[in-house]
Amino acid sequence: MYSEVFSVAVLLLVCFVVLTVLDLAVAGVLALVAGLSFKRCFLWGLLSLAVPVLLMAYGLLIERNCYRVNRVELEFDSLPEAFDGYKLVHLSDIHSRSFRYRASSLQRAVDKVNSLDADMIVFTGDLVTIEPSELDVTEPVLKGLKARDGVVSVLGNHDYCTYINRGTSGMSPEQGRTVLVEREKAMGWKLLLNQNLILHRGNSRMAIVGVENTTTSPHFPSRGDLGKALLGTDGLFKILLSHDPTHWDHGVKGKDIALMLSGHTHAMQFSLLGWNPIKHFYRQYKGLYRYKDQCLYINIGLGETIFPARIGAMPEITLIELRKTKTTQ
Repeated sequence: MYSEVFSVAVLLLVCFVVLTVLDLAVAGVLALVAGLSFKRCFLWGLLSLAVPVLLMAYGLLIERNCYRVNRVELEFDSLPEAFDGYKLVHLSDIHSRSFRYRASSLQRAVDKVNSLDADMIVFTGDLVTIEPSELDVTEPVLKGLKARDGVVSVLGNHDYCTYINRGTSGMSPEQGRTVLVEREKAMGWKLLLNQNLILHRGNSRMAIVGVENTTTSPHFPSRGDLGKALLGTDGLFKILLSHDPTHWDHGVKGKDIALMLSGHTHAMQFSLLGWNPIKHFYRQYKGLYRYKDQCLYINIGLGETIFPARIGAMPEITLIELRKTKTTQ
């Protein structure tokens, strides 16, 4: 972790120095052309430059290492009585590259998950960012995830290794995906590739359905086959794991699927005073959404991409408790 913190700190320092020089130049121009106080212009400029640097430092050093547990209780008429009180821990978007220097931080997240005493842990994709070798650091930690019915997962867009460098890794994206699938299974996770898992409680059954990445974006792989994944689940209470939430509006709403769990958005790892820029790109981007008797929950993830920080978008662990709707006499 310390080498990553040092490298980012150096980058921030260099940016701040460059911006300070620009601030000096702008303050000088304003003083000469507009007759304003050079000192006042420079200090106000310096203050405005310090704000984003301090925010980034906070997001890098503090917030991305603070794991929030969001507790959600969902009631369904169709839930079998035997599964009333069933507890799911929903995780998403670990992006193992995010933890290459932070294994101890990931361990704290795993410990927090295990303390929730879940019946099942579900993971909705993006275990890696670029290539399977990222698991060399995170796999020993993630093996420690425990739940009575195990860990069930699906693939996210990054898990197809489309950004892999063949020259350095020695493998193609398809080979990368194959290696990732094998390593995920070796961790003891039940990876659903357009498949389902039937849970039994006495004579009652519930289906966990998992599709490969399904998206409306032309920039990401879309290999999901919901019809195939649903085979054998007619009449059962169904929970769908689907990485990309755009699948909700384009294939899930109106179907006999009680709950869909997704990730992908990270809530753009940024929110300021309640404003989140990602809402201009995704209709559903974090938290709970409802359509008639169906629910969608989007977990904003544990890891990061693009920039190694979270500001106002704390890494999330979601505890979902399923409840049978109580009928009143």
